Formats: sequence, structure tokens, C-alpha cells
Amino acid sequence: MQRLFIFSCFFLLYFPINAQEVTDVIIDSLYREDQFYLGVTYNLLGHSPKDLSQSGFSGGYHLGFIRDIPLNKNRNFAIGLGLGISANSYNQNLLIDKDAMGNMSYSILEDNSTYSKNKLTTYLVEWPLEIRWRTSTPTEYKFWRIYSGFKLGYIFAHSSKYKGELGDIKYQNVDHMNHLQYGLTLSVGYNTWNIHCYYTLNPIFSKAAYLNSGSIDMNVIKIGLMFYIL
Repeated sequence: MQRLFIFSCFFLLYFPINAQEVTDVIIDSLYREDQFYLGVTYNLLGHSPKDLSQSGFSGGYHLGFIRDIPLNKNRNFAIGLGLGISANSYNQNLLIDKDAMGNMSYSILEDNSTYSKNKLTTYLVEWPLEIRWRTSTPTEYKFWRIYSGFKLGYIFAHSSKYKGELGDIKYQNVDHMNHLQYGLTLSVGYNTWNIHCYYTLNPIFSKAAYLNSGSIDMNVIKIGLMFYIL
């Protein structure tokens, strides 16, 4: 009987403690969302000159960190300010070369010309600014999101490469590149999968770049997927 009494007391004391440990869930009422991002895009050239065309896959790869700053009590409306890097390629038929005077020249490759590569590559450091709306809660990790904003980028390195019947033509820096790039962004999705769009508001080349006596005013449009990580 004494052993039964001791066991009963132990059970009654132990069970509430265990139950308390199991049922108590710490809810972070000051949570933040989507601190890191990783994306892949297909890069298009808008406002392109006549007869300019793209071929193959022109891709972009994006990685960065965004500081999430909630603006309301429910923390489902916020702004995000970040820093990232981006690598982009553009496979097209705009030949970048130098003329007899050593100046950069631009021409459209003929349809019957033979070449295996004609690519422009850019590397940027970027500063995204987003207005963020989502259906998240402190305990819900799968939610809808709509993030729209503005992104400023600086091209810190770029190159053009041609390989074909004209030989191998390579330039590490193009004189007429617009180093400062800026545009509008939009990311919409649920949970892991988010469609991402970026539309550049200024041309990729400066006004000093001419094709057939006209300026090259083409800009960049990116469409792809963006993944957000806490």
C-alpha cells in the first residue's frame, strides 16, 4: 500500500509537468518573414532594334538578403530592404566589336552567318526595395504573398563573347554599358513557388551606343521563379 501511495503521488506530480511541457508552444509574435532570396529567370531584351533576335537560353541567377520590416500588428504587411548579387547572360545576334579607329561598334549578324556563340554577360550588385503583403501568421509557414517594389542595380563587371566565322572576339568591358540599372519588380506565389518579374526602366546601353546611326534603347525584362527563405 505504501508503494502504491508513493507511485500515485509521483504520477500526479510528474504528469502535469510533462503535460505543461508538451502543450506550451512559444509563439513568436515579433516574427519576420523571407529574409533570404534565391531566384532564376529567363532574360528578354525589350525595345530591341530591328532584326535583333535572341537564341538559346538567356538566364539570370539571383541571390541576396532582405531585411523584413513589418508595419502592422499582424505583421502581414511590411517593407523589405536588401542587398544581393545577380549574374545574367543574353544570347543574341548583336555583334559587339571595335572599328578601325578602336571605337566600339555594333552590328546585326546576318541570318546566313555562322557562329556558335554571341553572348553578353553582366554581373550586378543590387539593392531591392519591396512592399510586402502576405497571409502569414506566427504559426503558419505556408502562405500567399504579393511583393512589389523597386530594384537598383550596378553592373560591376561585364563581357561580350563571339565565336564563329569572324574568329574569337572577346571584350571584358564594353565602353557604352549603362552601369546603373533600375526597374520595377513583382513576386507573387504560395509557399515555395513564386513567379517573379523584373522590368528595367532604363536601357542597358548608354546613348553613345549606335546601331545604323540610331541609339540602342533596348532594356531588360526578366521572368522566372523566386524562392524565399527565413
